[in-house]
Amino acid sequence: MAKIRQNNFLDTVDEVFTSARKAGVLHLHAEGDHFSGRTIQINGKSHFHFGTTGYLGLEQDQRLKEAAIRAIEQYGTQFPLSKSYISHPLYSSLEERVGVMYDTPVIITKNSTLGHLAVIPTAVRDEDGVILDHQVHWSVQNATSLLKTRGVPVEMIRHNNLEMLEDKIRQLSNKCQKVWYMADGVYSMYGDYAPVEELMELSKKYPQLHIYFDDVHGMSWNGENGTGYIKSVLKDLPENVLLFGTLSKTFGASGAVAISTDKKLYSKIKTFGGPLTFSAQLEPASVGAAIASANIHLSPEIYNLQAELQAGIGYFNKLLDKTELPLINKNTSPVFYIGTGMPVTGYIFVQRLLKEGFYVNLGIYPAVPVKNTGVRITISRHNKASDIKALVEAMEYHHPKALEETATNLTKVRKAFRMPVKTEMTKIEISPGMKLEIFDSIEKISKETWNSLFSGKGVLDWEGQLFLQNVFSGHEQNEYNWNFLYAVIRDVKDTIILAAPMTIALWKDDLLAPASTSLKVEGMRQQQGKYYLTSRVLSLGSMFTEGDHLYLNENDPEREKALGLLVDKMEEWESETSMIVLRDFDADTPLNNFFHDRGFVKANMPDCCFFEDFSWEGRGDFSSVLSKKSRRHFYKDIKPYEELVVVEVIEKVPEEYLTHFLKLYENVRQNNPGLNTFPFPPKLFAEMNGHPNWEFICLSLKQDKDRRGDLAGVMFCYKNSGKTYVPSFVGMDYDCTDDFSIYRQLLYHTILRAKELEFERIDFGLTASFEKKKLGAKVKSKVCYIQAKDNFSLELLETLQNSR
Repeated sequence: MAKIRQNNFLDTVDEVFTSARKAGVLHLHAEGDHFSGRTIQINGKSHFHFGTTGYLGLEQDQRLKEAAIRAIEQYGTQFPLSKSYISHPLYSSLEERVGVMYDTPVIITKNSTLGHLAVIPTAVRDEDGVILDHQVHWSVQNATSLLKTRGVPVEMIRHNNLEMLEDKIRQLSNKCQKVWYMADGVYSMYGDYAPVEELMELSKKYPQLHIYFDDVHGMSWNGENGTGYIKSVLKDLPENVLLFGTLSKTFGASGAVAISTDKKLYSKIKTFGGPLTFSAQLEPASVGAAIASANIHLSPEIYNLQAELQAGIGYFNKLLDKTELPLINKNTSPVFYIGTGMPVTGYIFVQRLLKEGFYVNLGIYPAVPVKNTGVRITISRHNKASDIKALVEAMEYHHPKALEETATNLTKVRKAFRMPVKTEMTKIEISPGMKLEIFDSIEKISKETWNSLFSGKGVLDWEGQLFLQNVFSGHEQNEYNWNFLYAVIRDVKDTIILAAPMTIALWKDDLLAPASTSLKVEGMRQQQGKYYLTSRVLSLGSMFTEGDHLYLNENDPEREKALGLLVDKMEEWESETSMIVLRDFDADTPLNNFFHDRGFVKANMPDCCFFEDFSWEGRGDFSSVLSKKSRRHFYKDIKPYEELVVVEVIEKVPEEYLTHFLKLYENVRQNNPGLNTFPFPPKLFAEMNGHPNWEFICLSLKQDKDRRGDLAGVMFCYKNSGKTYVPSFVGMDYDCTDDFSIYRQLLYHTILRAKELEFERIDFGLTASFEKKKLGAKVKSKVCYIQAKDNFSLELLETLQNSR
């Protein structure tokens, strides 16, 4: 595998959102000439509204509406000046009232996203460090990107993992004055809480620790004066805590609020805080509504509103307890999440509920991992008990229907969310009319049968797989031992519909990352150990192979059902692995939607290179198959160096050569952090030596007096049974690479050797496509599909990638 292109994240998000939009469950438009909060009109139909974040329903309170109207009439629709110059007359009243709520001066911002962009770069100094909770809101993560350009280290921990947090604090404490941990008070998707008391104990142990809480989903429905979940736990806000709340969502107006009891920090943010200084201020209507809401929050009425909401939350929990619905996190917040697992199941579930007259939110990537798609349900004071009861009854009926319609089941969903699975749920139905066989050795499959499917496909033929089984077994080191699995699916007539070689092996998580990120991770491994940020991965093929790892009978109408059966089986091995990787598919594969709907994220791979034009006659005529531009390159950068080297093809070398082979191979591997793999075991070269399917194209220097006769490069080539020549990897002495054009000479002589052996194709693999194209290789774009148990490793690597 090799590094992916860096637009993958945006491409994937666009693809996921586009699929959801086409399914009619995202980017919808509300209709009608009024809005009550209890119902919402979509596509001409009224639905009970279970998607609002206005949990107390204050956005419909008549007092807030009248205050907003009055503010417009008095001050206009906006006050178009920066607050750095002058605030409109209502601002001081709002700041005073919200300050009383929190019993400390506050800073009002336009919204929470702009607020984070203002506060975080001001609060975090160049000499500080930042640790992000994996699930902290995107707006917080986005604001920290500004810190990375200043060289501030930004790291990430698994969600609410205090042990990992403490490890990161210890690491950063040696080089940072303050260590900021950033988390949500109430998390927006699953509705779970930050472990506030444990975090405060940790801050006593590590005085450098400062905590940044985004508590916008904890506001109003919780805490004294509705000041939120964090304040309900921390009655007195310590100086090492910076708190963010909201004046929108449950508060019922617009804007956000930052609270810090550190007077020096408060003054800095208030005086100059990026968007606070240069952005327009809140509109008069928003400020007027917020003042009216603050008056409610400062009155005993707020506790009556909170109690009414808690009654609805408790009733919903009570009803859910009587069902088999996979509630991901049971708590007392108004946010609930019912898992569906696959995106397509989520689409169907939401569609079914819409038809029944219930609007809910789809939880989808990147807010959650792709395989953790589900439905976010929010309870508000607008919802009546009868509405809640009807929703639970509808979900109890339609959830299993959506699972059945998308060929999944409750067991798979619960496993996807790491929830306990009842024993009676564990049976997986095999598709009728299909027979799935899994073998743990290629020797258990007929050579003739396997080669009829994979002959001509790299090292994937029967002989190549047996060779790999022998190499990657019997070692003390974990990374050298691979589990080989072979899937064969037949129809009722015993015709093979699908076949695939697979491995379970230890991969470096940064295998697909840019070189700069891998270099950072390798530095971390020097401290943490070589297995830091590594995972057991179940993949089609292996890290050694490239090409078409999946045989799928294109003429069989049941082929996608067979592929679904294979994916189901791979997911059964989930306890043994952290990730499934399906590779290497053409970029325009018609299977794209299938993989996406099953919960896989697409990753672009480097272009695949292959050579097929052997139409020239004599050796001197090779350039005739090249383009005009490539011909110029050949006669300038390759041909002149041919007389400076000696090329020899050897099938078996003296044993002492093998050590030198390993050294040359390691030179290339270590010089290519963009392809960051574990080294291959030394046993590999011994198994190659004398093997009938392997040979070495060895290149020595002819004229250099200091190194005359030394081996400067070697191409390790596999002869596939189906007339395909496979230069699997290369070894080089970098001291003489440029002077003698070693790599280009090896590519050229690989083509000559394949011609001599009368092969019909060369599989040049995925790397160095620029050089291979110059010698007439053709190029094809490739992608792989990744399904991770969670997105932690992928998002951590993205965080490292964007930091200096």
